[in-house]
Formats: sequence, C-alpha cells, structure tokens
Amino acid sequence: MSEANNMINQSSDNTKSQSSLAALRRFVRSRKTVEHCDMCANEIPEVHPHLIEPANRRLICACRTCAILFDGQGETKYKRVPRRVTALPEFHLTDAQWDGLMIPIQLAFFFNSTPDKRIIALYPGPAGVTESLLSLDTWNEIVSDNPILEKMETNVEELLVNRVGKTRDYFIVPIDECYKLVGLIRANWSGLSGGTEVWREIAQFYAELKERS
Repeated sequence: MSEANNMINQSSDNTKSQSSLAALRRFVRSRKTVEHCDMCANEIPEVHPHLIEPANRRLICACRTCAILFDGQGETKYKRVPRRVTALPEFHLTDAQWDGLMIPIQLAFFFNSTPDKRIIALYPGPAGVTESLLSLDTWNEIVSDNPILEKMETNVEELLVNRVGKTRDYFIVPIDECYKLVGLIRANWSGLSGGTEVWREIAQFYAELKERS
C-alpha cells in the first residue's frame, strides 16, 4: 500500500512538473521580442524612433538619445524619420492624372530621394514593394495642383495614396508608415485577391492614420 502511495505521489509530482514546464514554455513563447537600438544596442520600447539611410533606403531602429543626433537638416548618413501624419482632404488628383502615373494598383506612395535625384513611386504587394516608372510631367502637374507636396521633407516623408474602390484618401506620412503597410500586406495576404483579412487590416491602418492626423 505504501509503495502504491509512493507511486501515486511520484506520478502526481511528475504531472505537476510537466504542467509547470508547459506553463513556462507558454510564458516564454508569449513574451514579446526585446528590441534594441541599432546604433548603441540599448534596449528600446516597442514604440521607438526610426532612422533611414537614404543611400540604400534602409530603415533602422533607434533609441531617443541616438535619434536626437540626427534631428538636424545637415548632410548625415542617417536621417531621423518624423512622426507627424497629415491628412489631405482637399487633395486634387483626377483619374486621368492617376492613370498618367502608370501605377498598376490603387495603393501607392511617393517620396523625393536625394541620392536618386528624383521622385520615387512605390506600390505594395504580397511579395513586398515594387518601384514604378514615374511620368515626371504628370507628377509636376499634380504638385502644381497641390503645393503642399513641396513641403514634404526629402527622404523621410511620403505621399500615401489610397484609391481602392471609391476611396480617395491622401496623406503625407513618415516613410516608416509605408514600410509598415508593406509588411502588413505581406503578412496577411492570401489567394489572388488578398482575402478578407488583409483588407480589414488595411482599413484599420488607414483609420489609425486618420486618428493621428
């Protein structure tokens, strides 16, 4: 009887140990990945500044201290990405002008690249981001109709366009928001048309931009 009790107790202890181990594993898996500053390696919070290297369009994470070093407008390897989001409810863009930009989908973003010495037009997709050939004449016409585009900060701000369906949303946003949109589409796309989930995520993305603007 004593031996049987010992076996029951041992089995109970093993069950508890396995349960505790499973709980620990779940805890470890549920913890968010700790991020670090790419400049100084210090730990940084989930929401943190970004820098961009215009020469290769590389976005890097930074702590607030390191980001401050690149706040100026001088010639530096990195540029700090601003946080402001500006909605453009009065933006003027005709269907003919849009067609003239030769963007194959109805989502796109545009920014002025100093290394390339021109306006870059990009659009997101399930495989990432694609650069489009841009008609400079058409772009100059759009800028003429919307002088606010001349105030976009070079390399770090973009015109973000959403003309999906009947939507006509235009924003000037930090360049990292466009990276975010690309990642969101890649992570949620399914099938040929993207699936319900990706379009729900895109709608939420634009709703959050409107709240911030």
